[in-house]
Amino acid sequence: MTEARDRQFERTGGTVLHDGRIVHLVEDTFRFADGKEVKREIIRTSGSVGILVHDGTDLLLTRQPREAIGQPDSLEIPAGRLDKPGEPPIECGKRELTEEIGFAASGWQPILTFQPSVGILDETCHLFCAWDLEPEWNDSGEDERIEIVRWPVDDLDGALERVSDGKTVIALLWAKANGLPGL
Repeated sequence: MTEARDRQFERTGGTVLHDGRIVHLVEDTFRFADGKEVKREIIRTSGSVGILVHDGTDLLLTRQPREAIGQPDSLEIPAGRLDKPGEPPIECGKRELTEEIGFAASGWQPILTFQPSVGILDETCHLFCAWDLEPEWNDSGEDERIEIVRWPVDDLDGALERVSDGKTVIALLWAKANGLPGL
């Protein structure tokens, strides 16, 4: 087994391979404590939020096309990118909720923060639960094809059978283990 000090490393350089609107692909060089250098391709993003939202009776999920995986109807919790510099994750979640499903929530609870794919991606995703809803709509200005899907809160297992999105699976498993606040 390798000692922890042998796994320590420092970034010694890097090259930008692609600088896009949403993702940045870099090839970075790292030097380990033993002097060996390695190159790693890393996708850098601004991070994201996801919101498990309910109205006391139903979860409010979204159904939308996900071209990256060739799926025309991915069932997910409302979510979005941390794309406004300096915006705290909770504020991004509040904004995304009004943009994606047309509601504001007065009840908010952090669920957890996680990294979805640490081998290639630096993204951090912040999950929240939201409830006590009031209608409020804001236009994101994006060309999103979102359908709102109401799913009974007492059928978390059914929702889990239908979703493949990682953040949604994590949020639903959290709800199954902990219950939904605000009920």
